[in-house]
Amino acid sequence: MNKGNILKDNEFISRELKNNLQLNNSPVAIKLVLHKEEIPKELEKIDKKARHCEMVKKASEGKKFYGTSEDQSCKGGSAALGLENIPLNIETGEFYYKLGRFKTVGSGKRTMDRVPKIHSKIFAILYSPLELADFQPDIIIMIANPKQGMLISQAIVYTLGGRIEANFAGIQSVCADAVAGPYTTRNPNITLACSGSRKFAGFDDYELIIGLNGENIGCTVTALNLMKKD
Repeated sequence: MNKGNILKDNEFISRELKNNLQLNNSPVAIKLVLHKEEIPKELEKIDKKARHCEMVKKASEGKKFYGTSEDQSCKGGSAALGLENIPLNIETGEFYYKLGRFKTVGSGKRTMDRVPKIHSKIFAILYSPLELADFQPDIIIMIANPKQGMLISQAIVYTLGGRIEANFAGIQSVCADAVAGPYTTRNPNITLACSGSRKFAGFDDYELIIGLNGENIGCTVTALNLMKKD
């Protein structure tokens, strides 16, 4: 599929998500790039270092760019996304223990062992409002409120049924929970953000984060149009 057709599809999907869910921000298209030459020549690099969650927020507000490991200021998030090796103090749980997130280093380590991680070596990540993305997204992130999260959950189970199994721990939310998890499992995830993303990216108290698999987003959009909404 050429870029023009991909862009048209993404414009349609973004419009449907915005209209059906009444989203305040654009859904964000995320693509993980393995090699430098895969980055579109016309796509600019982010102009200053930031956290992944800040980049997602920036893209949801209309900006389109890419970032490599050197542009990521949160090393835990960068490692979860496969951009670099995980720092030892984060892997052992010591970093979050010293922040007061855990009673012991051991409880931090047990949590970090279960935080989703991308083990492929990723060169860069492309970020774009979904309606401006001329690439096939690996993951689509939405910043939503609980009712919007409810509607997405209902749309996901509309055709085949089942349950939504949210997976989170209140840390590395927008990176590990919303991208690494759905990317590695191919399953959607809903997460409640984390202290870092609320502090630095400015997510509001009432907002949560949804990570959807870009490969089957069409089924979710179709279900949103078909199902009865309260």
